[in-house]
Amino acid sequence: MPATDREIDGAAECQSAIEEVLEVIGGKWSFLVIAHLKGSPVRFNELKRRIAGISTQSLAVFLRQLERSGIVRREVFPTLPVTVEYSLTEKGMDYAGLIEAIRRCGIKWRGGAQ
Repeated sequence: MPATDREIDGAAECQSAIEEVLEVIGGKWSFLVIAHLKGSPVRFNELKRRIAGISTQSLAVFLRQLERSGIVRREVFPTLPVTVEYSLTEKGMDYAGLIEAIRRCGIKWRGGAQ
């Protein structure tokens, strides 16, 4: 049976929404950055220490991308030296939930379990 125009529109909308999510979390470090910001605000250097193998430049780039996407909030405190903390926005918490679901699935099906 051929698909109706409504079904085609729904499939296109679904694909578009999924592509948007994958664009945000598809970056090499996005998953880990979001996961480490889930609990409470974290300073840049602390975040860098928590994520093994990430360079300072890569972390800065991914934080900027996530901030532009509305996932991460950057808060600057007028101290000497300046203190900057990163946290998840409401949208970021939704993404953290998605990452948690993927983590649970990975644990459940690790190693090709059936």
